Amino acid sequence: MDLVTKEAPEVRSKNPQATDLNTMGNYFFKMVLALLAVTLVSCKNTEKALEEDQAPATSGYQGQGPNSIVPTVDRPVQRQWKGIWAFNDSTTFFTNDFDGGRLNGVAYDGNDHYTVWITAENTPINVSPWYAFKVWTTAPREITVRLSYQNSRSRYYPKISSDGVNFKPLDSLFFKAINPGEGEFGIKAAPESADITLAVTTEPIIVAAQELYTSSRVKSWIDSLSQKSYISSDPIGFTRENRPLHLMEIKENGKAKKALMVIARQHPPEVTGFLAMKSFIETLSGDSPEAREFRNSHAVFVAPLMNPDGVDNGHWRHNMGGIDLNRDWQNFNQPETRSVRDFLRTKDADYDFVFGVDFHSTWDDIYYPLDTVATGDKGKIVFDWIQAISQRLPQKKTNISASAQLDPTMVSRTYFFVNHEMPAIVFELGDDTPRDFLKLKGQVAAEELMRLLREQ
Repeated sequence: MDLVTKEAPEVRSKNPQATDLNTMGNYFFKMVLALLAVTLVSCKNTEKALEEDQAPATSGYQGQGPNSIVPTVDRPVQRQWKGIWAFNDSTTFFTNDFDGGRLNGVAYDGNDHYTVWITAENTPINVSPWYAFKVWTTAPREITVRLSYQNSRSRYYPKISSDGVNFKPLDSLFFKAINPGEGEFGIKAAPESADITLAVTTEPIIVAAQELYTSSRVKSWIDSLSQKSYISSDPIGFTRENRPLHLMEIKENGKAKKALMVIARQHPPEVTGFLAMKSFIETLSGDSPEAREFRNSHAVFVAPLMNPDGVDNGHWRHNMGGIDLNRDWQNFNQPETRSVRDFLRTKDADYDFVFGVDFHSTWDDIYYPLDTVATGDKGKIVFDWIQAISQRLPQKKTNISASAQLDPTMVSRTYFFVNHEMPAIVFELGDDTPRDFLKLKGQVAAEELMRLLREQ
């Protein structure tokens, strides 16, 4: 096997943290089961309006268990080598040298078959194996590429693009799962690896886990919306690599005394959550009579890209501090979470924050609200909202996993409620949810939230 990679020694080295994770797996599994049992008991009192078809799902995707408390002080991050790999007497090329790229090694196996290695920025880490690379040849032909991962399986179905903007899923005829998984959801349901057949030419094509929405592309979207007189944007902070953390303000006039806080993309691969958020914000800032009336009484603050360093560096999960940002809403060791915390503190005197939404992605659509056992009547609007969305979109089952835990705050939703008294939710969209449905769901979610808040 002809291996050509400048990162091979690091890719193959054993990581002590990964080893610790494996040896302690049984302990943590038992602990999670115990915590899950406690949470399920507390969630029996979930809002009565969600009974029967709106009740927490008893089949389908059940969501993750309780979040473990983890340190959020900086941990080392392995930067991937950026460059071009050349094969077959420099007739076939691969590169990761672009924003959002992730490719850690390439080998030529013979007969136009290649293996690419995808590794994480550090470990332990959530299994969200992001990849994105370009490939081209000097003479058009078909090649086969095997996707191979470090301590993971093939979670994301490949998307193909010739321009970096328009992506389409790879034709299923050209996808072959290697060692298929078991079950319907979760990393164990994913194949161990996959062979994909690509028609390559002199023009590079991009192969990516999801659509590329890098910091520059998100900024272009912000700028396009900011052409409207009632929308502005400014940085509220900067990341470890000095990227700005942009915040949009949507205010029709200076009279609004109520406000919403919306954030997205704490985790780099979670593009479907971003796409739903994009539609959600476009609806709130649109020209419909309902939106104009809503903006007369409500301001909307949006941090659409919470982790620009992680996105542009092609990370699986973490920021450049090596940390899951959605575990840092208690200690605020990371600049991204501190920036939003400090912003909210400056606005508390001017606004009554009445709702908070944090958009994410996971294996299937699911809502993570706070149980009304913990929030009381103040949190009831979250369940009314879920029910309203579900009634308008009955074609896709609603999954709900409520939590009654308010300490530690740790995740954004809980911090928003405990520290700013705003009903809040983690709104998750499936990795493979159809993109037209994502747009529709974002639109319906915005329309129903505007209606409920106007009726308060």
